Amino acid sequence: MPTNLALDDQLIEEARVIGNHKTKKAAVTEALLEYIQRRKQMQILNLFGKIDYDPDYDYKKQRKVQ
Repeated sequence: MPTNLALDDQLIEEARVIGNHKTKKAAVTEALLEYIQRRKQMQILNLFGKIDYDPDYDYKKQRKVQ
């Protein structure tokens, strides 16, 4: 899907060099993937303290069952 964006050329070039990417497209794609991953991690962090765990759960017992 062709997309036209007005991006800061210096910023893109710096990302390309630092990331050792051959093209601007590769640098932007990698940046978007990292952005998405980071946002998903932040969503997971928001779950801390909101999930109840069973104190009687025995993970060692689960490992033995095969």
